[in-house]
Amino acid sequence: MAFDLFFWLLICFPFNIAFLASAFYQVLLLSDLESDYVNPYDASSKINYFVVPEFIGQGLLCALFLFTGHWFMFLLMLPLACYHVRLYVKRQHLLDVTEVFRVLNAEKTFRIAKLAFYLTMIIINIFRLVLIVVFYFDMDDE
Repeated sequence: MAFDLFFWLLICFPFNIAFLASAFYQVLLLSDLESDYVNPYDASSKINYFVVPEFIGQGLLCALFLFTGHWFMFLLMLPLACYHVRLYVKRQHLLDVTEVFRVLNAEKTFRIAKLAFYLTMIIINIFRLVLIVVFYFDMDDE
């Protein structure tokens, strides 16, 4: 029981917060690029800085869910992890400066979908934390 509390509070929650912040920042940069507040080179370089660490962290968290036996969470994160692997293998994971305006709407839609996914994961994470704390303190009363 203590391991679950440690796992959800100190490992999963910070990862999910980092993913959510990264996705929000990327959507914000793409919106600024669309409004012409930032140039394409700066926006692309700032977004590309977060892409590979996000892929590695998301794959690591997915593997941790598999190895710790959290099957539901593993199955929720698996499609996104597979999509990230597919993008990386096809070398389509980085935003190209020369084609950024051509793919702007698709990239923005994809990043908004990832933002919604990571927000859902945080809500599930908080729910799991509450359940663990309630069950842990409920067992102490008996």
